Amino acid sequence: MGVYTKKSIGLLKEKVDLVEVVSSYVNLKPAGSIYRGICPFHDEKTPSFIIQKGELHYHCFGCGAHGDAITFLMGYLKIGFLEAVEVLADRFRVSLERVEWSEKEERGPSKGALKEALSKAARFYHYYLLHSDEGHLALTYLYERGLDLEFIRKFQIGWAPQNEALFLRLMQKLQCSAKALEGAGLVRCSGQGERRCLFAKRVVFPILDYGGSVIGFSARKISEKMLGPKYINTPETLLFKKSNILYGLSFSRKHIAKEQKAILVEGQIDALRLIQEGFNLTVAGQGTALTPAHVEGLSNLGVTKVYLAFDGDEAGQGAALRGGSLFQSEGIEVYVVTLPAGKDPDAILREDGPPFFAGLLEKAPDYLTFLISYFSKDNDLSSPSQKNRLIHSIVNQIRSWEHPLMVHESLRRLAKLMEVPEEYVGLEKGGGMGRAMYVKKEGFLSEIDVDPNRVLETDLLRWLFLLGDSEDGLIRLIQDNLQSIHFSTSICRRMFSMYMENFRENKPTDLLSVVNNLESVEEQLLFSQIVQKKVDAKRAREGVVETITNILQRHWMREREKIKIQIQSGRCSEEEVLELAKRFDTIKAAAPEVKINNEC
Repeated sequence: MGVYTKKSIGLLKEKVDLVEVVSSYVNLKPAGSIYRGICPFHDEKTPSFIIQKGELHYHCFGCGAHGDAITFLMGYLKIGFLEAVEVLADRFRVSLERVEWSEKEERGPSKGALKEALSKAARFYHYYLLHSDEGHLALTYLYERGLDLEFIRKFQIGWAPQNEALFLRLMQKLQCSAKALEGAGLVRCSGQGERRCLFAKRVVFPILDYGGSVIGFSARKISEKMLGPKYINTPETLLFKKSNILYGLSFSRKHIAKEQKAILVEGQIDALRLIQEGFNLTVAGQGTALTPAHVEGLSNLGVTKVYLAFDGDEAGQGAALRGGSLFQSEGIEVYVVTLPAGKDPDAILREDGPPFFAGLLEKAPDYLTFLISYFSKDNDLSSPSQKNRLIHSIVNQIRSWEHPLMVHESLRRLAKLMEVPEEYVGLEKGGGMGRAMYVKKEGFLSEIDVDPNRVLETDLLRWLFLLGDSEDGLIRLIQDNLQSIHFSTSICRRMFSMYMENFRENKPTDLLSVVNNLESVEEQLLFSQIVQKKVDAKRAREGVVETITNILQRHWMREREKIKIQIQSGRCSEEEVLELAKRFDTIKAAAPEVKINNEC
């Protein structure tokens, strides 16, 4: 994994315009020396979100939200630090140079070059769909599917021509290198060195990242007479990781994070149709089964409930069975939408309308009810032996889930649905978990050693990096109580010293400035990990005082322990022992107390 050079981060910092970044998502209105708008981080009617002209930070007087361009993107788009940096680099056309762990890694085209090639390809495909005879045949197909021109333009749907040479000539004319086209997954090289287009004679759907940049395509054939699978996706590239990507998330991310729930469908057209009709919580897979990475991505957005609206056939039900178990395993509630046989969400919306689909969502059974119904098709529940086999099959599946509470409550519900005593499914009388029935999966607990000193010190750095520049009082509280000697982890000591030195010398302390002052890849990676985790601004003073207290207490105990070790070493004279004992008593009597200022 690589991070970015100080030079490229410095160049990005010079070019970032906070007002320009925020105004892409918030309607800002100038008022004298400030820009004001409705805060995107809490519900309000009167604008309390402001940016002072020339400043690097925004502030909301309603909810206390405060930060720079990086923290805004991280909070608004629900992305990580490095992802936010890349969004800014794309927006302000800064080429980020990576520092790699290994100098031996082969260096291909940059992410910027790949995104540029994909963007140009997307514009060509879209233009060719709308303005060529061949494209008009595809338009007829799309119109027959009920997709109107507004829909096609909104989602930039295109057509990859049958004439591959035409596409290659145009990309060459647009100065897209052959390596960039290969690296982006647009063309592939045969054994004889001949370059062939991956997409030809297919409708193409651009796949966007969180910043709105094209990172790949999904291409669909429009006739069953055509050879090959129904869908072809961009292969794995530097930008495109199929097992991580959910189609439509670029349109639905904000709504999913706000509502904490999502609708999952199988096809791209299903997803786009639902989004257009107001079901803007919808995403789709990329022609593969759901993966733990998909589940983790939605979990990171705060999702607690998902609706699986897969096709109403056996394959769709099988996908719901497998995918639902992944979500349940991570403590996310699953509801399986029952679609009429032979229909997908797109057909239901066209034939029955959005209210009908909304009704299906409301009536969707929970995953456990679906599970029992699914397996009951092959089991006669009036037969004790078949009922016994069915229950134990479901119990084994539930026991494989990661979250103990989800396991416990699901077993209780299973007993109720199947009308058997709770002890039969592994619960002790009184609701406890039976040891024989619940065995935690091997490797569930991390085997990685956790350094409590590093955890404590990174907690302090998190308060400092994320909220230090919001109020001087917070930094001064830290400055009045802590010095670099209080840090036992060298990397945390160095990052603390750097930040406090910048503060004392009135140098910028925004996130881009901080990361630009870091000296090693290890520091950049730790910094990224630190700012990934949120802090509660409302309890900043309380949290900082608590963390300072823990650090001072640790230092106090260590100083005492050092003296005890010296005294017990047997290498000190009587006079030295007496002097050490006096120092020990002095330190012991001076238990640490946090010096509180009144500025925070």
